[in-house]
Amino acid sequence: MKPHITVLTLGVDDLEKSLAFYRDGLGLTTKGIIGTEFENGAVAFFNLQEGLKLALWPRKSLAADTGLATTPRSSLELSIGHNVDSKQEVDRVMQQAQATGAAIIKPAQDTFYGGYAGYFADPDGHLWEVVWNPELATLG
Repeated sequence: MKPHITVLTLGVDDLEKSLAFYRDGLGLTTKGIIGTEFENGAVAFFNLQEGLKLALWPRKSLAADTGLATTPRSSLELSIGHNVDSKQEVDRVMQQAQATGAAIIKPAQDTFYGGYAGYFADPDGHLWEVVWNPELATLG
């Protein structure tokens, strides 16, 4: 398998609320909710970096599509890392997320590896780590 991720899909409980969080609160670019004409088709896509989109899809629709039963949410299943260029930008993004309704899980602080990071959770409990890592450029 040649790894090439083009879409990250997050299951959400309230598509409108999650759309507002990511579009209006965090400022991500989207065309809004599409696919409402199809049963279990309503979804919102956001542009991240070139070639990568974030999709928000109702958990009930994801369950219907996969045939899996819905399960209780858990914030510990996945975290999304948002790397930035400075400690100040970490603080700015964390403040922006909190102002739009995110729960601050771990305030930004110095890390054991010499970086600076904090965690917030979106309205559905999905974890985002906002991080400045001075060594990240050497990991590629």
